[in-house]
Amino acid sequence: MFKEFKEFAMKGNVVDMAVGVIIGGAFGKIISSLVNDVLMPPIGLLIGNVDFSELSIKLQSVSGSDKAVTIKYGLFINHIIDFFIVAFTIFLVVKAMTSLKKKAPGIPTTKDCPHCLSAIPVKATKCAFCTSFVQ
Repeated sequence: MFKEFKEFAMKGNVVDMAVGVIIGGAFGKIISSLVNDVLMPPIGLLIGNVDFSELSIKLQSVSGSDKAVTIKYGLFINHIIDFFIVAFTIFLVVKAMTSLKKKAPGIPTTKDCPHCLSAIPVKATKCAFCTSFVQ
C-alpha cells in the first residue's frame, strides 16, 4: 500500500497540482495586499475618506459578555475585488498558455508525394493518387 501511495504521490499531475496550490496561495496573499493596501485607500479617498475595511452594519452592540454583531460589508467588497483581479489574471495566463500551445508545431501527419506532390499520410508507402511507391 505504501508503494502504491508513493507512486500516486510522485506522479507528475499530483506534484504539479501541489505546486499550483502553493503558488496560488502566495499569489492570493499578494492580490489581497494589492487590493487592501494599494487600491482601496485611493478609492476610499476619492469617495470621501472611506476605509472600506471599516464599513459595517452594527446589528447588536457590545453588552455585558455578549460580543458585538456586525455585517462587515466593506471587507466583502474587498474580497469581491480580490476575486475579480485573481480571476482576470488567471484568464490572462490561461489565454497566453493557449496561444502558446496553438503556435507550437505539432508532429506532421502528412507528407508530399515526391512524384505528384499530393499530400499523403506519413506512414504511407504508396501514393493513393499516382500509385507510385514512396520511401
